Amino acid sequence: MSEMKKVAVLGAGITGITTAAKLIEQGFEVTVFDRQRYAAMETSFANGGQLSASNAEVWNTWSTVLKGIKWMLQADAPLLVNPTPSWHKLSWMLEFMRHIPDYQRNTIETTRLAIEARQHLMALGQTWGVGFDHSDCGIMHFYANQKDFNHACEVTKLLKKGGLERHALTSADIKLKEPRLQGSFVGGFWTPSDSTGDIHNFTFGLAEAIRKAGVTFCMETELDDVSIEGKGVRVTDNKGNSNHFDAVVVCAGVGSRKLASKLGDRVNIYPVKGYSITVNLRDQQSQESAPLISLLDDETKIVTSRLGKDRFRIAGTAEFNGYNRNIREDRIRPLVKWCNRHFPDVSTSSVVPWAGLRPMMPNMMPKVGRGRHPQVFYNTGHGHLGWTLSGATADMVASVMAGVRDETRSSSLTMAVVS
Repeated sequence: MSEMKKVAVLGAGITGITTAAKLIEQGFEVTVFDRQRYAAMETSFANGGQLSASNAEVWNTWSTVLKGIKWMLQADAPLLVNPTPSWHKLSWMLEFMRHIPDYQRNTIETTRLAIEARQHLMALGQTWGVGFDHSDCGIMHFYANQKDFNHACEVTKLLKKGGLERHALTSADIKLKEPRLQGSFVGGFWTPSDSTGDIHNFTFGLAEAIRKAGVTFCMETELDDVSIEGKGVRVTDNKGNSNHFDAVVVCAGVGSRKLASKLGDRVNIYPVKGYSITVNLRDQQSQESAPLISLLDDETKIVTSRLGKDRFRIAGTAEFNGYNRNIREDRIRPLVKWCNRHFPDVSTSSVVPWAGLRPMMPNMMPKVGRGRHPQVFYNTGHGHLGWTLSGATADMVASVMAGVRDETRSSSLTMAVVS
């Protein structure tokens, strides 16, 4: 019986790098593969920045389906579905609807996982000396109509079952909590235990730290093939390199579906595009007028994070449009208008747009753990909560792999003694 020592991690986003860090802490020899030159250059580059257990509600409801149909031809809608049919999109949506009965259970489980993830992520940052503009600022959800607020009250009950406490706010409370916010609201919720941080700075910084500790990085490397070979896995890249590993962890975001099929598994991830803008706060008035706490506007599905003194991140929308990575101006414009409407004294003269593909499973739960073959593992499919859940799921998969290794080591020792 061969001992599991050498591990390939496929993907250098937030899940891949946290997984690699947890694996090296467990004593594995780790090699990370990614097609980009640096870590965190795709979906982990410029997300909303929220570490948000309060946003753990899964999307599997009939109201989400009806909104998607209603907004199909509205270019600036929070949820946009390209009507052009494809088998992948159709199969994903049928599975999405099949998991509507799991809405409550999966929301509670996601909440529990998000709370657990906090300690792991903070521990990684401290252990490896990573700075990422982290702020224990809390997150405030606010609602412009009574129907949405009433729904949030029901969601709060599920979040509480998952272990999260958040507090209801009146319209007056909202103004006291964030006096810079302009608008009329019926109520809101405040989650003081949630926080924010720069996902790119964290992932890139952690990658550099573990590189110095011995993790091998094969960057700017496209994978030609990944295949089962005996009790291990062979990874072949476009540079002519072919290496054998004892195990592989697929953390490749929206590329995980294709890799999984090569390894004998079906991981039905669909790419759901999200957009963000980073408003550069270049003058004192803008810096004083941008919010310090993190926000979620339920009506527009827009989230915000203050990243240090001079950056204000605004993100949102979900677009079902295949693997299209184009940054559409008609999807960026609503984010700029939202800033101008709610924070009129913040200058939007310097705005950096971005779009990324979120890897979403139909049940809105990440794919974590073992595959069909004993040497294949997954940590992918986190959707809009990759930043929030990454610390916990990385620890889960690394712990499972360490358990397999130690069990094999123990069995080998027993066999040697008997012989």
